[in-house]
Amino acid sequence: MTEPNQNEQDTKAEKPKISLQEAIRRKLAEKKQAQAKANTPVNQKAKNQTMKSQLTKKPNNQRRRMGV
Repeated sequence: MTEPNQNEQDTKAEKPKISLQEAIRRKLAEKKQAQAKANTPVNQKAKNQTMKSQLTKKPNNQRRRMGV
């Protein structure tokens, strides 16, 4: 007789089915929270660094070497 009681408890413990829309909303909310946590002062330094110009790169002179 204990088995039916355990089965009833197992069904109550299971997660209720949710729609795809709701699952996407929850996942997006988790993602936003993770990004908010990642916004610490340590990461601010990396964000504020300016990108190096590609004009300062050494030019590729392969065409000149090949004689084209």
